[in-house]
Amino acid sequence: MKKESFLRYIGVSVAVGLMAVGQAWGASVNAETPQKAKPESLQAWRDARFGMFIHWGPVSLKGTEISWSRANSNPQCPNNGEIPVAVYDNLYKEFNPTKFNAREWVATAKEAGMKYMVLTAKHCDGFLLWDSKVDDYNIMHTPFKRDVCAELAKAAHDAGMKLGWYFSPMDWRDPDCRNAKNAEFVKRMQAELEELLTHYGKIDILWFDTDGKPAVWDTENTYRLVRKLQPDLVIDDRLDKPGDSGLIGPWADFYTPEQSIDGFDHQRPWESCMTISRRSQWAWGGSQDGVKTFAECLNMLIGCAGGDGNMLLNVGPMPTGEIAPEQAGRLKEIGAWLAKYGASIYGTRGGPFTPSRVGVSTCKRNTIYLHVQQWPGETLTLPAIPAKILRSNALTGGNVTVKQADDAIEISLPASDRQEMDTIIALELDRPAGDIAPLAMCTPSRSLATGKKATASNVFQGDAQYGADQAFDDNSETRWATDAGTKSAWLEVDLGKLVAVGRAVIAQAYPELKRVRTFAIEYWQDGEWKSCYRGVNLGATHEAAFEPVTAQRVRLNITEATDGPTIWEFQLFPPKQ
Repeated sequence: MKKESFLRYIGVSVAVGLMAVGQAWGASVNAETPQKAKPESLQAWRDARFGMFIHWGPVSLKGTEISWSRANSNPQCPNNGEIPVAVYDNLYKEFNPTKFNAREWVATAKEAGMKYMVLTAKHCDGFLLWDSKVDDYNIMHTPFKRDVCAELAKAAHDAGMKLGWYFSPMDWRDPDCRNAKNAEFVKRMQAELEELLTHYGKIDILWFDTDGKPAVWDTENTYRLVRKLQPDLVIDDRLDKPGDSGLIGPWADFYTPEQSIDGFDHQRPWESCMTISRRSQWAWGGSQDGVKTFAECLNMLIGCAGGDGNMLLNVGPMPTGEIAPEQAGRLKEIGAWLAKYGASIYGTRGGPFTPSRVGVSTCKRNTIYLHVQQWPGETLTLPAIPAKILRSNALTGGNVTVKQADDAIEISLPASDRQEMDTIIALELDRPAGDIAPLAMCTPSRSLATGKKATASNVFQGDAQYGADQAFDDNSETRWATDAGTKSAWLEVDLGKLVAVGRAVIAQAYPELKRVRTFAIEYWQDGEWKSCYRGVNLGATHEAAFEPVTAQRVRLNITEATDGPTIWEFQLFPPKQ
């Protein structure tokens, strides 16, 4: 992998003097080689939804990032790390991961509920984790002297685990890469690929990478070669892309957001590569690295599935060859959750309700799975769908009530049955859920304040996209924000006329920051602001019911904040009848 700044790097100049790449494999492939994966191979990969990424090599001895921590020895390459070349390139002489056990790695992945594994067989530093005859800079020339790729391939095949290789076409150690002899370098690179795809049985996934520079890898013939050697391959988009453009070339099968989940896309296959490391490092980051929380990992997985994509979650094994206990422990927690609720993830498509602050949905055959992560109020209101709901069930427990009308679907569940991280509700329809066109997760709230004139005491940097009106637009993706350091602020709406108000819903952005300590809902009467509700420690969504008041102007008065409060929505409703 590469640093995020380079992932999005597009406009790079071609190095002066770079020779055109020769047609090294023109005679070994033929023009009839298919350009895309077999439909059944791509579908099987999409159905899997969740895989393990593994970044590992001699650099684990240092606890620094793989490849990027290597100092630069080739001005045409973008790395400029802190470890001198003479040190980095000789770490392999000390690399002896005697506790590496491929079967344990596969068992950990299976226990996590992962359906495929992708190992960095070759990263940008050029070190090879297999017994290569092309380049001696490989695992067989370490004290370990064991073919890691061979052992992992056997363990995966024995366990029925799908297997993939990450392969960096660039090699920052090789002086010919991107220089005058690049065509010769590419021949060696293609020969390495031939080894990887010939000696280790069936390979399901090939994960190329890019360092943000122009793709000078004899692209078409390289694609032809790998598809000829492994006809069932599913291949990512990075061999012929200078960055994360979100486009899929004529030979690739899916695109690859890095360290981000790119919303909803049910037209093009995609996979987010994410890290379990608390510091978002790919390779082993040392004993202080830490891991992301279970909630963070679960949100990533649910977000990918709801957006109709896969998640490739990375671990960085230790220099011993073991997956760190804290990483393995977190994976076990994810696996326990999937053992209960995996039906809402595996084999699903995202939608038909598109992701929002409230949550996501997935679907399979005649069932929609709602993953409600933040309840917007006492009732979740969804837009009408062209299907009849036959049955409903709260998979996470409790008695769900579903009311379907011509214009909306209303779903309620007792607060005691709502899960802190994810409440899953299954809706069984009278027809295939996948046939329903994508819809927004929530219908308009019917808030009295929607679209009304709004003002605020402070707006972040005076930027209109964070203006007061953003909290009254019924859009869970927009917000009112204040300047950093703001300790108190107010947000006011003019309802246009005197209206009876008895309820409010406040949705706070980034509730985990616990910014709003004390607040009040106030209304203007007889020339002064009067309070009708007071609260403390505003959470993700706060429902307030109060004695009805008749008012035209109402405001949320944040009287104490830790830093720059920001609000998704401030909704007002008539008193309950």
